[in-house]
Amino acid sequence: MIGSGRRVDAVSAAFANGLMIRCMDYNDIYWKQDPSHPSDIFPAAIAGCERAQSGGKELIVGLVLGHEFEMRLCEAAFPGIRERGWHHATLTAFVSPIVAGRALHLPWEQIQHAIGISASRHCTLGAVTAGKLTMMKNTVDPMATQSGVMAALLAEKGYSGPEHGIDGKEGLTHVFGPAWKLNLLTDGLGESWRITQCGMKAFPTEALTHTPISAVLDLVKSNDLHPEQVEKIQIRSLARAADILSDPSKYDPRSKETADHSLPYVIAAALVERQVTPVQFTMKKIMDPMIRQQLHKIEVVADPEIEKVFPALQRVIVQINTKDGRSYTKQLDFPKGDPRNPLTDQEVEEKFAALADGVLSPGAQKRVKDAVWNLERVGSVNELMALMEADVREAKSSRTKGKTRARSRTAKRSPVVA
Repeated sequence: MIGSGRRVDAVSAAFANGLMIRCMDYNDIYWKQDPSHPSDIFPAAIAGCERAQSGGKELIVGLVLGHEFEMRLCEAAFPGIRERGWHHATLTAFVSPIVAGRALHLPWEQIQHAIGISASRHCTLGAVTAGKLTMMKNTVDPMATQSGVMAALLAEKGYSGPEHGIDGKEGLTHVFGPAWKLNLLTDGLGESWRITQCGMKAFPTEALTHTPISAVLDLVKSNDLHPEQVEKIQIRSLARAADILSDPSKYDPRSKETADHSLPYVIAAALVERQVTPVQFTMKKIMDPMIRQQLHKIEVVADPEIEKVFPALQRVIVQINTKDGRSYTKQLDFPKGDPRNPLTDQEVEEKFAALADGVLSPGAQKRVKDAVWNLERVGSVNELMALMEADVREAKSSRTKGKTRARSRTAKRSPVVA
């Protein structure tokens, strides 16, 4: 498991690692007909490769497959299942067994059964991201990934599942209707790769908040605006942003889960703090009087013209009015981290360092970065995962534990890149 270094069964590891990838809402984002975070499925590939004693090349195959089929499923429903009241973890339950099955080297017949096993029992209600949010908001995706690993292991032992879970009687397209374009699941397969079209989050928040955060930060910094000067901030965006991200509960967030899906909160934090990072989602910050005093200044308006250009553009129009009569406006069509404005390699490393500080020492961080940047040369996924055991925390252990851990770490520090 990432961080602790504990070795557990594949199903438990997929769930625990999935939670660590997902819990901060800071991984990746793809949004067409449906939104998704394909890296939620990474733990299925990791657990399968560890169990099969595979190397980095096989892990890359799993990571790419997870993005490919999750993103294609997000393109296939008209309207998307999220607009029908279901959560995209429903789709993850179809994809994670493909990834786990491939990592375990299952034949296609067993992968087909694994898809049926996982998907037939894992339809996720949209309630987890509606209104006041709870810990389940970031847990349903890891559960869907865990489901795929369990299903693949069952199929490996000969357990069967429905073979028509996608397009058969009472399968996905039948139950979720009305319109699907299933040709999108296979058109051009292998000619190009969806993973190159996926965004990487620059902020630890819900995807539709990223463009308005980017616009507000630009206006605030370029015009040196301070909270006491601002009278009102209007955000013109999609109807779903106005509905999901600015309902009454989002004007009074009292948990991290609600705050990072609250457009009023993230804009207030951007105005006060001039940044939106994991630091802004501690309870101390969420209840900070200065930030909370700005919440009522934020107005979110559904704009039909913006609706017309989505999802090709994630357009927002931000207007900031000051108490002395000035007005500043910015239109932005996509945020930092979008494939059209991607994070640089340096920014990716900076994001990693910000999250790893206090968990991994500088030396440990360098070993992880070297291995990941050269993943195709890594001989063992088991050794790769051993590099992710926290070593800063261990420095505070007792002397006896420290000596034991030190011996363990010394053994693990042999190069993993061939």
